[in-house]
Amino acid sequence: MARKIQFNKVSKRRAKNKVRTKKKDPIFVEGQRPRPMYVDYKDTELLKKLTNRQSKIISRRKSGCTAVSQHAVTRAIKRARYMAMLPYVGE
Repeated sequence: MARKIQFNKVSKRRAKNKVRTKKKDPIFVEGQRPRPMYVDYKDTELLKKLTNRQSKIISRRKSGCTAVSQHAVTRAIKRARYMAMLPYVGE
């Protein structure tokens, strides 16, 4: 007994080309990278912008940070959480 295999025809849609603009790093001061790279853990307004509603750290891709500044942001957020300036868990 030979079975006949039927394949569903899936229409291949072309993805729309999205124009991506380069996001500016929120850590840069006046367009220049602070040296050494340091984000103040007491600056809760900036750190709140870099976390979502659940208090998770926003990824580099979404925040626009460079790798170096993202490491500094992560370190600052974790310090602020430890010092009870930011919550570990959001709403």
